[in-house]
Amino acid sequence: MRENVMDKQAMILVTGTNGQVGYELLRSLQGLGRVVGVDRAALDLGDLARAREVVREIKPAIIVNPAAYTAVDKAEADEAAARRLNAEAPGVLAEEAARCGAALIHYSTDYVFDGTKDTPYVEDDVTNPQNVYGETKLEGEQAIAASGCAHLVLRTSWVYGRRGKNFLLTMLKLGAERPELRVVADQIGAPTWSRTIAEVTSHIIAQGVAGGVDWWTNRSGVYHFSAAGETSWHGFAEAIFATATGERAPKVVPIPASEFPVPAKRPANSRMALDKLTSTFGLRMPAWDDALRLCLSD
Repeated sequence: MRENVMDKQAMILVTGTNGQVGYELLRSLQGLGRVVGVDRAALDLGDLARAREVVREIKPAIIVNPAAYTAVDKAEADEAAARRLNAEAPGVLAEEAARCGAALIHYSTDYVFDGTKDTPYVEDDVTNPQNVYGETKLEGEQAIAASGCAHLVLRTSWVYGRRGKNFLLTMLKLGAERPELRVVADQIGAPTWSRTIAEVTSHIIAQGVAGGVDWWTNRSGVYHFSAAGETSWHGFAEAIFATATGERAPKVVPIPASEFPVPAKRPANSRMALDKLTSTFGLRMPAWDDALRLCLSD
């Protein structure tokens, strides 16, 4: 990795800046280097040749890649597109990072696991994705590791925010339209605010900029990166309506996942242990409900 990764003016390339996480990253990373954000219009990661060109033109010291195919159910019928964005494109970014000596930060998902474990997943637990989205995200992780570039793969879960398409905005919309909502109560995980992801990422990058070339190589690998704590989708929905002000609160009825069939199977247990993140970077993720309150008051 070249020396300019330690430079306060190091070039930081951020993909997918129209997305939930990419939008927040543009703000959170300011001051850590020269931040160059590219949205889909500027860089469609489905065009792998163009992805290589952009990295070679910008010559970043750090690449942060939140861009992904995130339509979990649609991916079941659109596997080629999901694989291109979630597996092949990260592989290309990783190859280019290795070629130019850059570090790559990439976001993955709890859906690489099958959800049958009784306790929170740790990073080296056996993966067994149950849907195309999870399969392609796992392939992306594997392509990054195979490239040999310095990398941090951050597995997060149940991402939401005040923009884009996500569970929070869906609940607020449906809650304003219906007196009763039926929400799955037997899938457990940690809702994670997009701004939390961006802000904690910025703390990690700040350490890397200060730490020097070996810092990235010595810490390369997979980290669990969700909010702290746990709830169900039903519990998340109840918390949304209990926290939101000025919103008409519907009755939220708990149902099993079997009563809400969807094309892509979801893991029943999406909980992920955060010990490695804390021990490596000295950082603690906020509790999911604390972050939700901040999001709704923003």
